[in-house]
Amino acid sequence: MATTSTTGSTLLQPLSNAVQLPIDQVNFVVCQLFALLAAIWFRTYLHSSKTSSFIRHVVATLLGLYLALFCFGWYALHFLVQSGISYCIMIIIGVENMHNYCFVFALGYLTVCQVTRVYIFDYGQYSADFSGPMMIITQKITSLACEIHDGMFRKDEELTSSQRDLAVRRMPSLLEYLSYNCNFMGILAGPLCSYKDYITFIEGRSYHMTQSGENGKEETQYERTEPSPNTAVIQKLLICGLSLLFHLTVCTTLPVEHNIDEHFQATASWPTKVIYLYISLLAARPKYYFAWTLADAINNAAGFGFRGYDKNGAARWDLISNLRIQQIEMSTSFKMFLDNWNIQTALWLKRVCYERTSFSPTIQTFILSAIWHGVYPGYYLTFLTGVLMTLAARAMRNNFRHYFVEPSQLKLFYDVITWIVTQVAISYTVVPFVLLSIKPSFMFYSSWYYCLHILGILVLLLLPVKKTQRRKNTHENIQLSQSKKFDEGENSLGQNSFSTTNNVCNQNQEIASRHSSLKQ
Repeated sequence: MATTSTTGSTLLQPLSNAVQLPIDQVNFVVCQLFALLAAIWFRTYLHSSKTSSFIRHVVATLLGLYLALFCFGWYALHFLVQSGISYCIMIIIGVENMHNYCFVFALGYLTVCQVTRVYIFDYGQYSADFSGPMMIITQKITSLACEIHDGMFRKDEELTSSQRDLAVRRMPSLLEYLSYNCNFMGILAGPLCSYKDYITFIEGRSYHMTQSGENGKEETQYERTEPSPNTAVIQKLLICGLSLLFHLTVCTTLPVEHNIDEHFQATASWPTKVIYLYISLLAARPKYYFAWTLADAINNAAGFGFRGYDKNGAARWDLISNLRIQQIEMSTSFKMFLDNWNIQTALWLKRVCYERTSFSPTIQTFILSAIWHGVYPGYYLTFLTGVLMTLAARAMRNNFRHYFVEPSQLKLFYDVITWIVTQVAISYTVVPFVLLSIKPSFMFYSSWYYCLHILGILVLLLLPVKKTQRRKNTHENIQLSQSKKFDEGENSLGQNSFSTTNNVCNQNQEIASRHSSLKQ
């Protein structure tokens, strides 16, 4: 396995052979560790108080492209081609329709690259590949195009509060655009961040205190002391270490593929099947915990990711965090799990799809998520099943939860039962995502007699489902935006939103928190 071919550098082949891991994975981990050291150097010696924004943009971009070349070789040129053509589209098409053209081109280019990699080069390989960074760049291209469209074409009264907060009021320069898409902190594993947050970090405006002047406009008064990210970085690196250790030791002994083993299916009891399903999918998650937490630590080490202070006065470094592990593992609802998994991708799905479509937004959002993830059939089975599970779980919660709120003993019983059901439903749903192919995925579902699919359909047919008032409430929030507080409008919107892929229902609170931290 350690001799797996790579399109990137083979300089680390001896290390790959020593640790018995594919060279692509070794290149990825080593480059991320190098990026962590570069982030510390960037914050120390190229701090915004010492260096111009131009230099910070140039260095961040060049380091990012170097890491991409080391990991992916000439395939890294795709990152420049996709970004360059998208920038030309923005300039040529204009602000009225640029978001649509950029969306079609960026997603289409990504899909072509994924088809080529999967069906021509290495079907079924989970090693690092160039389409991974392209997925993040695609998110950035499309979200920025929507933010420019909102800021330079649409009227403020047509925007939701979150759209106004993220709207970009001027066209970025080519350097700013490339820096946003290809900086060394996020080129390999993200996470996605908004363009305004990134530019605020590069220009050193993250720690400016603002107060309302007599004319009602916010004016910068002074700079507050910049908090140190060291504690947050160390904590996240410890999580990375534990996740990596768990992945290398436990995960290999609990393969998800064992769920479709013929002998296991024939001899195992149903309780054994359920328990192994949960444990095998639990063991599959630490590799995501490792990659996303390390990426978050890299950004924090560079000084990016500060959200503000909590009620106890402690600095929060979770502005662009991609997951909350404790909430994921203790989820008592499908929505709670999705709200805390791949958070930044959920924000992207909300901004570019869910908020901008009027027909079946939940279904369209899941379809976009499947297309963005790739062309393996298992992805589509997972997200189509996810639509059913999301709507069924929502119907169950709306119809039964209020009976179990009090007393506390009854609520505890409800929480335990819903935790078990949620973990099994999540595991059942994502098996095809891991197996990738059609045949093994249907083998698994048929061994379970499609029981949760059937149960989900029965729930939707038999239980009353409240119709969403998302569009109506969004319109009302816009009309009342001048007289209502920001939080009230966002809560009204959030109470009636569908839960889509990961975090579509409650992300307004996240944006409100970021908004308040930047405006304090």
